Amino acid sequence: MRPPSPVRPASELGDFLRSRRDAVTPAEAGIPRWGTRRVPGLRREELAQIAGISVNYYTRLEQGHSSHASDSVIDALARALNLDDAERAHLFELARPTPAARRRGVRAETAHPGALALLAAMPTVPAILLGRRNDILAWNPLGHALLAGHLPFTAPDAPATRPNQMRLLFLDAHTRELHRDWADEAALAVASLRYIAAQHPDDRLLAELVGDLAMHSADFARLWAKHDVRLCSRGEKRLHHPHVGDLDLHYEALNLPEGNGQRLLTHLAVPDSPTADALRLLA
Repeated sequence: MRPPSPVRPASELGDFLRSRRDAVTPAEAGIPRWGTRRVPGLRREELAQIAGISVNYYTRLEQGHSSHASDSVIDALARALNLDDAERAHLFELARPTPAARRRGVRAETAHPGALALLAAMPTVPAILLGRRNDILAWNPLGHALLAGHLPFTAPDAPATRPNQMRLLFLDAHTRELHRDWADEAALAVASLRYIAAQHPDDRLLAELVGDLAMHSADFARLWAKHDVRLCSRGEKRLHHPHVGDLDLHYEALNLPEGNGQRLLTHLAVPDSPTADALRLLA
């Protein structure tokens, strides 16, 4: 019996390699520049030479005609392309074809009881519980008031009405206006979704989310085509809330130990700051 075929499109690896190759300038790679170049970044033969592999083999990788590249080849390409940790992990995911899993019915995610208890235990910290596909599975009252007060508090309770953080960011006018640095927030969110999608290539609902966003948001489609990859575990958010004004918050994404992709997203203010005062007013 034949082994199951890979479900990840071979073009994903090639598209990512080309996008990263275009992002490395000859100067950054230590290549002298002579005359006019037709490509913005490195040529295939230049990248292959830096990585120490044959140009024919690299071309086959980029065109999707070769799979199961060795760890040493992937490491060499990651170094040659100056990839960071998230991009390197993403390259390994794409270079390892994933066997097709047995087709199963799609189940709606359920909020973990322990996470719900944590949400209830921190009433002064705006927090939401996100699922693997960025569905909002639950929020505490302050998290709801901060991020989506225009939606019913009970919206996350049923899969049919459950908001999705990515859909809100790109398709909801209130959420777009909430972010003072919307362009940066959107780019980071798409880069994070790209990382997650590579880890779950057989997730039909995740693929449908990407397709729907690309169809209805030109901004999402443009950012998705860039193949940027990032991890959103912590950082800063600059918001403008319609009721309490500007807020400067630090966020932390706390992954649940079950490894199912659910995570708590918490928002913290510097003590005794104007943002802390604004959160108390919002509460």
